[in-house]
Amino acid sequence: MVETAGLTLTYGAQPRMLTTGSNINDLDPAKRQAALDSLKAGIDEAYELGAKGFAFLSGKYEDNTLEESYAALKDSTVQLCEHAAKQGDMPVLLEVFDYDFDKKSLIGPAPLARRFAEDIKSRHQNFGLMVDLSHILQIREPLRENILPIAPYIRHAHIANVVMQSGAEAVGDMHPRFGFPNSEIGVQGVMDFLRILFDIGYLNAENPPIVSFEVKPWGDEDPELVIANAKRVLNEAWARL
Repeated sequence: MVETAGLTLTYGAQPRMLTTGSNINDLDPAKRQAALDSLKAGIDEAYELGAKGFAFLSGKYEDNTLEESYAALKDSTVQLCEHAAKQGDMPVLLEVFDYDFDKKSLIGPAPLARRFAEDIKSRHQNFGLMVDLSHILQIREPLRENILPIAPYIRHAHIANVVMQSGAEAVGDMHPRFGFPNSEIGVQGVMDFLRILFDIGYLNAENPPIVSFEVKPWGDEDPELVIANAKRVLNEAWARL
């Protein structure tokens, strides 16, 4: 289907972790190994499907053992990069999530994401970061303060919306349509995100990168209308650049 449609396929392994409660930086060695084995199986599947990228996320952590969790995540990621490199040149991407709002992942705020990317990239050139517009708001960092420190390591970008208001419908990492009640991101937010991606050279004509939407219906919303909404927001934001 992908070949016939002329599409580029990437593999999101986040559901392997989020639907099972697995944690790639679990301080329990057996649990971390189980998560690692699942992600390695995902890498194998990604290659089988001809994917051009593989993404995962870091797991939960405790403040008093943050450095131990960081070391565990580093070791796991090195193993994932080595596993992927044995089969080809598919990049392995860590998606930056919130650290205290919804998913509560170790990576995390921009300074820690940069530190981690520097640590892994110094050893494995197939590593990179994935950024998500809605996660930046969940981290509560201004766009430029979030993106500029990690700009050299970004290899995939998500455009998405979020509801931050406590108690509101679809609050959290739910990726509702643009214009959803009490949501944070609209045409202006998408335009600002795209402009920064141009400024850092990520968006360019010579080597077009991957930019994708992450959006889903809420309740009984029509999926096709939600997709049409995202396309219109992109078109309007692009026209204003």
